[in-house]
Amino acid sequence: MATMKIELVEEVPSTNEYIRRYLSGGENVVVCAKRQSAGKGTKGRTFLSEEGGVYLSALTFYQDLSSREAFRVMMHAAVAVCKTLEHFGCSPEIKWPNDVLVNGRKACGILIENILEGDKLKASVVGIGLNVQNDVSALNGIAFSLNEVVPAVSAEEVRNVLLQNLNKQTSFSDYQRYVRLGQVTVEENGESYDAVVLGVLEDGRLQIQVDGRERTLSSAEIRRIS
Repeated sequence: MATMKIELVEEVPSTNEYIRRYLSGGENVVVCAKRQSAGKGTKGRTFLSEEGGVYLSALTFYQDLSSREAFRVMMHAAVAVCKTLEHFGCSPEIKWPNDVLVNGRKACGILIENILEGDKLKASVVGIGLNVQNDVSALNGIAFSLNEVVPAVSAEEVRNVLLQNLNKQTSFSDYQRYVRLGQVTVEENGESYDAVVLGVLEDGRLQIQVDGRERTLSSAEIRRIS
């Protein structure tokens, strides 16, 4: 990722929405907020964004990137979060394609919004919400907050490390290192079946084995078998 302009704000409804004011400028920008009043999650969900977490959106413009390479935007964001969590002593892993987990619980939210021109990726907005000092006890054990491992860590400290990682190059081998393999349940087209995750192809498709046969998935919901 190229050098970024950074804007710090106290509160916005959504950093992903706020950062769109920069779309006409052609400049890479990151907006960081202490709070979001209407944080956006995937599939139209809301994202809880009380003070104490890291909430940012990164707008990046591309010169000549095929839309077929869009997976690399998601890959880069997930790896940056994983490296940040590792920096603070965690052992993160990625549940395909971009759910970052610590001890089987979700540590952050990543929302990618791509802007296309024909078959080219003109720009991307990458929204990241990372739990740091957040109280996630009301989420029934599905969420992880970094203060469980590093009680005194501040959101500002974590944000600075995350920004550093977002500004570094990411290789596909980095992503592969974090991807969670093994037994899963796949939910696809209204059906559910057991499978074994074998790996991820460089275009982002998931390699699985079902009843002894290998196949690839472009999209599906993956759940871990407990």
